[in-house]
Amino acid sequence: MTIVFWVLAVTTISGGLAAVLLKNTVHCALAVTGAFAGLALLFLQLDAQFAGFAQILVYIGAVAILVVFAILLTRGSETPESGVFSRTWFAGLCIAAGVFAVMAWAILNSVSALPHETVAPDVSVLQIGNALMGRYVLPLEIVALLLTAAMIGAVIVAMHEKGDVK
Repeated sequence: MTIVFWVLAVTTISGGLAAVLLKNTVHCALAVTGAFAGLALLFLQLDAQFAGFAQILVYIGAVAILVVFAILLTRGSETPESGVFSRTWFAGLCIAAGVFAVMAWAILNSVSALPHETVAPDVSVLQIGNALMGRYVLPLEIVALLLTAAMIGAVIVAMHEKGDVK
């Protein structure tokens, strides 16, 4: 394993831990974005271009930005009164360690069930793009319209609540 892998792993894990441990929701959303970026770069390092670029486009470009907008529009970004870290950080860390232990146990026990030789798929990013813009263009456009309608609805709901406060 190279030094680049370890830097990306530390970046991803620290982003995830910061998202769990920080109290300010805007900082948590930005930490999740950092964790998503680390995962995308890990995918790209493993030569999984489609997974890496999909991670960048979907999670960083859409989900993380949507979360930040939702937090800012619903006034969930107020500064916490006491401290930077949540009071339940230890419980969250214990739960995360437990989930990690169960996942590691499942992965280590499943290694013997996997075949030793795997055939690399012949699908390239170009072929996936051609399929999305050809055969699957209608479902892609429907999902885009659905996400746009959800974003507009969230903005309208947030603006309506701000108007009632006056």
